[in-house]
Amino acid sequence: MASRRDFFRSLTGANKKEKEEVAQEIILRPPYAISESLFLSRCVECEDKACATFCEEEIIVIKADGTPTLNFAKRGCTFCQECAKACKKGVLDLEQGLEKINAKFKINFDGCVAHHKVICFSCKEPCIDDAILFAGMFNPVIDENRCTSCGYCFGRCPTIAIEYEPIEIEKLFEEEDG
Repeated sequence: MASRRDFFRSLTGANKKEKEEVAQEIILRPPYAISESLFLSRCVECEDKACATFCEEEIIVIKADGTPTLNFAKRGCTFCQECAKACKKGVLDLEQGLEKINAKFKINFDGCVAHHKVICFSCKEPCIDDAILFAGMFNPVIDENRCTSCGYCFGRCPTIAIEYEPIEIEKLFEEEDG
């Protein structure tokens, strides 16, 4: 007889490759970014790619064009600041950049097992911002005001019901001002 834990492991294992593919398709920049144009002009000149080297969670991946992107398939961002401290090209800046990631996270209710009356807190447990709220034991939603888009929930969801879409870095600054 299979346990509930085995059931969730089977879901996670079956979707591991799919999570990697989804995480690689969407371009997300590390926190403390100033503008997308700087990534495209200055990162390509950077030889040591220190932002990726110093990332404690190992979520910064250098794309073929030489720019960094985030991959949340296994972990999320702790906002440790090491990537910004290591950036020699001024693309990531602790003073000018925001402690946010250019993404909006949401839960796909059709894919979420909790929305289908299965007790699951896989997304809530790793959320460092307490941004995932439940109506009772079911029906999780992401509180956009609390969510920093750290990405921890994405890798932990056994059914890939957590989705995210990129937001222009410049819009993050507009949201912060407005």
